[in-house]
Amino acid sequence: MARKKKKVPEINASSMADISFLLLIFFLVTTTMDTDSGITRRLPPPVENPDMDVKVKERNILNVMINKYDKLMVNGKPCDISELKDKTKVFITPNPNDERSPEIEMKDIEMIGSFMTNKGVVSLKNDRGTSYQMYIAVQNELAKAFNELREEVAWRYFQQHYADMTDKDKIDAVNKAVPVRVSEAEPEEIK
Repeated sequence: MARKKKKVPEINASSMADISFLLLIFFLVTTTMDTDSGITRRLPPPVENPDMDVKVKERNILNVMINKYDKLMVNGKPCDISELKDKTKVFITPNPNDERSPEIEMKDIEMIGSFMTNKGVVSLKNDRGTSYQMYIAVQNELAKAFNELREEVAWRYFQQHYADMTDKDKIDAVNKAVPVRVSEAEPEEIK
């Protein structure tokens, strides 16, 4: 006698694609993506003749160095991070009466008029062993110095806080009056 094979019931998988599609949409909608944040810097244009050395007068440079022990030096002298913003602000504020201050130049800036700026550059150099926290702390202090000067210019000429400005022409005028001049050198070993 031949045995009858028992039939295995089939599973209806027609809605499986719909369910997986709905799960995919659910996870795409509910998942948050980390957004990268960083330090905004405008890079200089490419150098046409890279072999040519650019000579900058010593008085126009504020040397900021961080060693591998996170010790900060400004113009060869030890400095505390809490003093960096004020030293930078003094350096980048035009001071025509001081021969040790950076050189000044008069610029004709649209919406502001004739404005005195300085040719000062903040030169930042750090050691390869510098901690990320110290590097960011120094960058924050430098940014605060430039932002405070921009705030002063915005208030003096436009009676507005720099952060609240929406007129692109006014923002450009303030940025031209207080340009962010920070030069970063390749990390190396600093003693």
